This record gives sequence, C-alpha cells and structure tokens, in this order.
Amino acid sequence: MPGPNSIAIKIATVNGSGSSSANNLLMKSIFRMDIPVSGKNLFPSNIQGLPTWYEIRANPAGYTSRSTRADFLVALNAETYAQDIKEVRSGGYLLYDNTWPLDEKLHRDDITLLGIPFSKLCVERFDSPRKRILMKNVAYVGAMAAFLNIDLDIIQEQLQSKYGAKKTLMDANHEAVQCGFDFAQKNYRCPLNIHLETGPKPLESIMIDGNTAAALGCLYAGATVGAWYPITPSTSLMDSFLALCQRYRVDPESGKGNFCVMQAEDEIAAVGMVVGAAWNGARAFTATSGPGISLMNEFVGFAYYAEIPTVIFDVQRVGPSTGMPTRTQQSDLFNCAFAGHGDTRHVLLLPKDPEECFHFAVRAFDLADRLQSPVFVMSDLDIGMNDWMCPTLSWDDTYRPDRGKILSREELEKAGQYFRYVDRDDDGIAPRTLPGTHARGAYLTRGSGHNKYGAYTEDDQEYQEVLERLKRKIIGATRHLPEPVFTIEPGATMAIVSMGSCDEAIREALDIMSRRGTPLDYMRVRSYPFSPAVEEFINGYETVFVIEMNRDAQLKSLLTMDTHVAREKMTSILYYGGLSLSCDHVLAGIQRSLFVPAEETVDVEMDDVDDSLWMDNPTPS
Repeated sequence: MPGPNSIAIKIATVNGSGSSSANNLLMKSIFRMDIPVSGKNLFPSNIQGLPTWYEIRANPAGYTSRSTRADFLVALNAETYAQDIKEVRSGGYLLYDNTWPLDEKLHRDDITLLGIPFSKLCVERFDSPRKRILMKNVAYVGAMAAFLNIDLDIIQEQLQSKYGAKKTLMDANHEAVQCGFDFAQKNYRCPLNIHLETGPKPLESIMIDGNTAAALGCLYAGATVGAWYPITPSTSLMDSFLALCQRYRVDPESGKGNFCVMQAEDEIAAVGMVVGAAWNGARAFTATSGPGISLMNEFVGFAYYAEIPTVIFDVQRVGPSTGMPTRTQQSDLFNCAFAGHGDTRHVLLLPKDPEECFHFAVRAFDLADRLQSPVFVMSDLDIGMNDWMCPTLSWDDTYRPDRGKILSREELEKAGQYFRYVDRDDDGIAPRTLPGTHARGAYLTRGSGHNKYGAYTEDDQEYQEVLERLKRKIIGATRHLPEPVFTIEPGATMAIVSMGSCDEAIREALDIMSRRGTPLDYMRVRSYPFSPAVEEFINGYETVFVIEMNRDAQLKSLLTMDTHVAREKMTSILYYGGLSLSCDHVLAGIQRSLFVPAEETVDVEMDDVDDSLWMDNPTPS
C-alpha cells in the first residue's frame, strides 16, 4: 500500500443526494493540509437518481492524475456495490453504510470492511427526510477524517466559511461531521495505516476549475461582450464571466454595467452576436461544446472569410451527437481546426489545466485581433468542471491588449483610398477599420466572393488571391502562438507527443518509465498550426507515441497533414471512454504498442490496466 499522503479515494453515491458539497469539503480539507490533491466528479447527465462518483487522489510527489484503482472506497449507493468493490486495490478499505448488511457475495478477503450505520445515525439526529439524506454524506466526511487523520479543525473552518451566516444549517453540518468522526474513533483503530499528514511546507497553489479560470482570463483580456446558449460542460464559464462583470465591470458613478452578456436562443445566434460585436470593435466571445461548434460552423466560416476577430471556448465532451454530455474527450480538433465549409483553417490553443486556461484566454483575444480571425481555446470537461490544484495565477500589470492593425481616424485622414483586404505588409494581414471611425474607412463586409478591394467577384484569379493570403496569414501565425513544452531525458530513444489534459498522466508515466530504465522524451503541443519545432522534435526519434483522448487519432492526423514527418514514426495510443486519462492507460498503451506494428493504433481499455503498472518501482520490462 502507498505511504502517508498517497491515497486514491473513490466515493460512490446517488446524483441529487447532496454529495457534491460533501465531496468538495473532503477534497479541499486535504488541500488545506498542504497535500497535493485533485478531485474528479463523474456524474450522470440526468438531474437526480442515477449513480455518481467522485474520485480524490492525494500524492506527496504531486501525481494527481486519475487512478484506475481505489485505495479507499466510500460505498453509499447499493446499486453499484458490485461494480465499485471490484475497483478497490488489494489491501484497500471499504467504508459502507451497515444500517443494512452487506451481501456476503460482495465480501473480499483482501480488503478491510469498515461499516458505519450512517442512515441510522442520521435518523436518530435529524427530523426531516431531506436533511437525513444530506447529512448522511456529511457524516461520512467526519468518519473519513478519523480514518485518514484529516484535520477536523480545517473541516469545521470550511463549514463556518460556507454556512456561518445560516446557523441552523451550520449546526446540522457540524453535528453530522462530529457524529461520523466519533463513531469511527469509538469503533475502529484510527487513523488507519493508510492516512494523511500535514505537508512539510505550504503549497503555493490555489484550487480552481478551468471554466472559472478562463472567465477570469476573459475579464483581464478586456472582454466586454459574451453570448452563449447553455450546454454542458461550458455553461459555468459564462456564469463565472457574468458574475465577474457584475463585480468589476460596473461604472462607479452611474452604477451601470459596461458589459453585455446575452443568453441567445441557440448557438447559431450566440456566435452571430459575437461576430457582430467583434466587428464593431468589442472583445467578444462565446463558450460551447461539440454540438454547439457544429451549429456555429457557418458563422465561423464567415468570420474567417470576412476576417472578423472571434474567440470561441470549446469545452470538449464525448460525442458524436449528444454523446455523453458529462464525460470528457479531446474529439473536436477536426471540427474546430476546419470549422466552416470550403477551405478554412483556424488557430487552436490547447491548455493543459486551469492556469493555462487563464493565460490562453488572454492570448486568444490578442491573437484574434492580430489575425482578424477565429481563435478556439480547446479545453475539456475534465479541465473545465473539475477543481485543479494550480500555481497562484500571476498577472503582468503592464499588459496592454494587442488590437492588431486597426487604422485610427488620423491614419485614415492621411491615407488615400482605403481598401479592406489589401495586404500592405506582406504578412497576410490587411489593416481593418472600426465603424464610425471615419467615412474613408467604410466598407461592405461580405461573406460572398470578394477581391482584395472588398468588391464582389467571381473571377477565379481574384478569388484565389484572397484565399492564398488567408492561408499565408494562418500559417504565419505560428510565430505568435504558444510554443510546445519539452521534457528531455538523458538516453531517451523514444518520445511521446500529446496535448491538453493528458499532461498529468503522461508526466507520472514518464517518471515510472525512467525508473524502469526506459526513459522517454516528451513534447506537449500547445497550439495549432504547429510551429517548426514540432516537426523537428518528432524527426529526432524512430518511435514516437502520440497519446490523445479520441477514437480517430485526430492529433496524429493533423501532424501527418501539416508536417513532413514520416507516418511510420508515429504510433497512436488512444483512450476515449469518457474518463480522464490515467497513468495506467499510458503505461498499458506503451507496453502494448511495443508489440504492435508501427503505424497501427493502440486503443486502451480498462481491461488493459494492470495493478503492476501503477507500482512506484515496478520490475523493469
């Protein structure tokens, strides 16, 4: 079993039972003990009644990617007992509500059963049925505090912070925590062998989800307009932006807001509003997910061809169609990179965590203005909706927005005749004007065929001249995009290429492989189109594993299309089941791929995962 501060906890409850607050209370209490930790919420797409899980992983070395095995299972949903108990690691612990006996068929000799009558305790202490259900979840937090040596004062401080103004609710939560704690202390030896200890030094980190971080980035970037249609898992991004604007974008004298946030009738209208606001000079954006991107395609193509800055946050979820709205994937790369019919190509930013969501949000607006083109920030459900431990967000107070080539009134007065799409600097970017600046800057914005003067055309040469310039503009954007991040290991002869939220699992796997005596180098791609450094890196190895969370190897396909890398160098390792990537998936994929011919794809499923892959010092292959 792992040592102190290294534990994977899985909590199985029923959606709508109030478990979310209790789960967050437990995870954030561990965080406040200065222990690196993460929490991942696995919830159904209905409102109430179906199974839901919450996974907490604490690790002193900072490995907080999802674990495929639980050291400690809290089983509070009888319907999923059989499935949940199978996932407990040998030597682990099962905490369950023994108000009713556990079926003997579910007993395992290699795990320790910890029964506490949570339902009975809550019936004895609380009068209303609803409160009994809610407080049962809080009681398990108290029991966990006893079993794992979690600081009870920290738990009470958090309850005070959240419910201090509501005495009745505060008293009920306090009583529930205490009753769970006292029962565990009285009936079991506490703490258990697997437990937590206050970290050796303060964590200079915060807990934040990617949607909140992205919204904060939009605020700092100077965004004043947001339009969206609600869709899981992106809705909370716009909710956060609205709350931030209501606090920070209000005129102190008049008390009126100097922002506009609109819930549109659908995603088509939402992106249309954004394009219109951006054409007028506002920094505007929308947030959506895969189905919304599909609906937005025509307007995105219009913004590309008419050259209007447009920022779109795609918080990716499982498709196709409605798919699984509350599960995560990285399956929208094609949909966004080439959104719109005809020949289009768009800039993608690929953040790995909420910290990069914050910084990439700012860069997205600067890039959209500089390039006068749509820019997509490709987050995902895991990043967007789960709390991540991140370094304290930093900000440069000298930052000024890069608005790109916008002609002022004075410049227009000095200039001769203005033509919207004439490239004066040979960088593919023509200067634009904003409405109302000067009569000389007026032009007709059109999505139909036009020449460099902005006039309608069906002439083949004039049409191609504009399309070639747009292509040159986007390819030239690479010098402004976030560069890849490299991890180089001495003696490595193989490498990994990946993106986004795969990063945590890959970094843990790299350390394990290095200890096994098989070091690998690693490149995390952070943007598309790819910089020359991407091709240079891949060409340095005979074997390159491209790891991503989609079925069709979309990252590998883009690499094949946009670079001269030999396809046979790259082997895909794919996990697309909807859960976040685990170190186990990476290790199993590499292990299997070494026995699979090059160019083929390795799909990693849960059955491929073996406990020995997870061990801190496994036997070298």
